[in-house]
Amino acid sequence: MATLFDKTTIKNLSLRNRFVRSATWEGMADEQGAPTPELNQLMGDLAQGEVGLIITGHAYVSSEGQASPWQMGVHDEGLLPKLALMPQAVHAAGGRIALQLAHAGAYGIAPEGTIGPSVIADHEGKSCQAMTQEDIQRVVIAFADGAALAKQAGFDAVQIHAAHGYLLSQFLSPHYNHREDEYGGSLENRARLVLEVLAAVRQAVGEDYAVLIKLNSDDFIEGGMTVEDMLQVAELLETAGIDAIEISGGTIWGPSQFHAVRMAPEALTHKAYYRKAARLCKAFVRVPVILVGGIRSLDIAEELLTEGAADYIALCRPLVREPALVKRWAAGDREPSGCRSENACFGPILAGKGISCVVK
Repeated sequence: MATLFDKTTIKNLSLRNRFVRSATWEGMADEQGAPTPELNQLMGDLAQGEVGLIITGHAYVSSEGQASPWQMGVHDEGLLPKLALMPQAVHAAGGRIALQLAHAGAYGIAPEGTIGPSVIADHEGKSCQAMTQEDIQRVVIAFADGAALAKQAGFDAVQIHAAHGYLLSQFLSPHYNHREDEYGGSLENRARLVLEVLAAVRQAVGEDYAVLIKLNSDDFIEGGMTVEDMLQVAELLETAGIDAIEISGGTIWGPSQFHAVRMAPEALTHKAYYRKAARLCKAFVRVPVILVGGIRSLDIAEELLTEGAADYIALCRPLVREPALVKRWAAGDREPSGCRSENACFGPILAGKGISCVVK
């Protein structure tokens, strides 16, 4: 019977257990998007803590795709020497690391303006420009170039960020995507950009390199992507050669109880927010399914694996509080994570100090 501490493989990537550090904005890159020594140390600490696969915070693939200050970038070949230091730190501790490729779309912070599938107003009422065909092809190339740079830097895999209301998620969602060309309307059309990005990334990194994706189970907003949509997109991705699918949900500016980063007390009343959707996806596709969201105990993680809801268990804020959580569980201490989901860990980020748990 499968256990959480099995050694497994995704594509040709060997992992020491079934635990994944889900991508988390750390706010610890420099002004150019390069990882700082502090960020590399954080990744090394997670590897020392025996996390099977570490996924970096979202790294923007082009300048107008930057979502946050102090965000890591993979948009410039000049970043290569500093980018390479991160996988080196992880490998020195026996870990494996994937870089998450992302574009913020309408929620970008670039002063030159933002782009999206359609004209979309952000949370402050500022509108982005609807992407032209040329914009779309430029973004596809940017994802491919970012993937190639990640591989060159020594990352073990890449993950395409198509969740949480960022650009690829915006294209998938009829809430955001009002296009009338081949990238809008039907689900197949709304998924076209994601599939083109996957094809370009695959061509850039080769057949033997692991390519993952993060996908919303549900947008939880009016007219958004649904579980039924997710299942169809997952099937399309499997056919197109994706190697693993991480199931998440919500958008960054959605209602608090369905926000991509859940707020207490709502978060504390749910255990594995997207459990049902992940179970449906697992029954629908053959590629490995990774589940993130609201998993705070080894008991729940074991249930998810046993019931067939997921092949891998992803943790986010619990590993902010305790980077060695997986190592502690592996040693036999089954005490749940002390994370209370109050999101105080983002306070230091907004102050420019990087993510950390401040609750004792």
